[in-house]
Amino acid sequence: MSISLNTCILILKEHHLLKSSAVQDTVSSKMEYVSYDSRDVQTNTLFFCKGAGFRPTYLSMAKANGANCYVAEQPYPEGKGMHALIVRNVSKAMALLSAAFFRFPQDDLFVVAITGTKGKTTTAYFLKGMLDQMNGGKTALISSVNTVVGPEKEDTFKSSLTTPESLDLFRDMRTAVDNGMTHMVMEVSSQAYKKNRVFGLTYDLGFFLNISPDHIGPNEHPNFEDYLHCKLQLLVNARKCIINAQTDRFAEVYAAATTTTDPDSIYLFADEKFTNPDLKQTIDFRFATEELDMVRTKFQVLCVTPKAKKLNISGNYQLKMLGDFNESNGTAAVIGAGLAGMDHDSAAKGISQVTVPGRMQTQVTKDHGVVVVDYAHNEASMMALMGFMQREFDNPRIIVVVGAPGDKGVSRRPGFSHSLNAFADKAFLTTDDPGFEDPQEIAQEIDAGIDHSKVDVTIELDREKAIADAISMSKKGDIVLICGKGADGYQKVRGVDTPYPSDITVAQQVIDKLEG
Repeated sequence: MSISLNTCILILKEHHLLKSSAVQDTVSSKMEYVSYDSRDVQTNTLFFCKGAGFRPTYLSMAKANGANCYVAEQPYPEGKGMHALIVRNVSKAMALLSAAFFRFPQDDLFVVAITGTKGKTTTAYFLKGMLDQMNGGKTALISSVNTVVGPEKEDTFKSSLTTPESLDLFRDMRTAVDNGMTHMVMEVSSQAYKKNRVFGLTYDLGFFLNISPDHIGPNEHPNFEDYLHCKLQLLVNARKCIINAQTDRFAEVYAAATTTTDPDSIYLFADEKFTNPDLKQTIDFRFATEELDMVRTKFQVLCVTPKAKKLNISGNYQLKMLGDFNESNGTAAVIGAGLAGMDHDSAAKGISQVTVPGRMQTQVTKDHGVVVVDYAHNEASMMALMGFMQREFDNPRIIVVVGAPGDKGVSRRPGFSHSLNAFADKAFLTTDDPGFEDPQEIAQEIDAGIDHSKVDVTIELDREKAIADAISMSKKGDIVLICGKGADGYQKVRGVDTPYPSDITVAQQVIDKLEG
């Protein structure tokens, strides 16, 4: 693949991004590789000087390794002798030029995008499972857990970001297309819009699941309004929108969808019992609980409006996961499957087989209650998880192992305190991707907001020991919730992905040892 210098200039001018250029031959000059990492450069590379931490020495390294053109928001002496494209916003420029370099792979995929404070990953896996049933396993996936770009084992790998940098995203899309994939389901984070990772991308289907305060802090969103604004951009860039009518700030969410989408292409869903006198729109789909137990969830989807009934998806569905909160995620995914052309029988078969790594992985022990490993990582997901356990298991003793990441998600810490106060009896505060912060200080920050007359707290920074102690102290009838890391096999410590067995592995080892 390659892109000419002339094409780059035309694209940047079209989007009013080009401030100036210092180039020689715009016709014959071609770039045969793209990168924003000076360590990953080949001969004739188009190099992006990107990020707040960019240093001019990176450009020197890129030039020495073969880069012949750079894109930046200011000229650098280190780039002397290279073509230079000076732009107003380098992250937007990178998204547009990467899409062009990889020959607009999104045009060859049915692209589904999902956003929300909680439930994105579960919904994405549910929908992928159903679409795979329809297209013979040709559904690519971009999620916070794994990235899937093809049918072979090596085509599935651990994700480093919920939504990759734009260059990596379009490269993954191109790989997926070249591997014969026809659909792509992707999680889109608020940071993806904040940092222009999906700039210029339009989705066939866009989902808005819910919104609650999260990712607010010095390195993320300055306030909730900015967080919400970034989330809403997904709907603005979707051809058809699927919205949870029970979400907070619904009026603003719906208004965002209508800025670019006809109401006939906006689909609303909600629980059958949900009512809102202020809601002016008719809810298209309702869902209802059929049965819950420790290994599965059965629910019903009802098509209410004429446009909903055009999708042949009414009927019963079964999930290989517990939790009534997963019925909403499952309903969203079923609607997406219907809009992609599936009927009830094929969708029901597909979703019934789906498991999500690190999501609600449950083991009923002989003498130590029920142990659940889940990625719950903010107040909304913690409240939903613990609330379900309290309702379904007749007010059990709830023991929680949880930590908060460093360097980001600072706003989550008071949320952990609130949710523990609401439901937990015992909490083990531990390490969870501390980054460059002191994990002891993070734990103490959460502990400061806990009501110790309600919750017994132990700070145990050794995560494996915290899990072992939590399970060991539990008895029949107790619920042990291990939250945050799920299937992740690492801890992010001072910029290094430090190996860690994963919560699932540690919990299983502890259970095996206790129960022989």
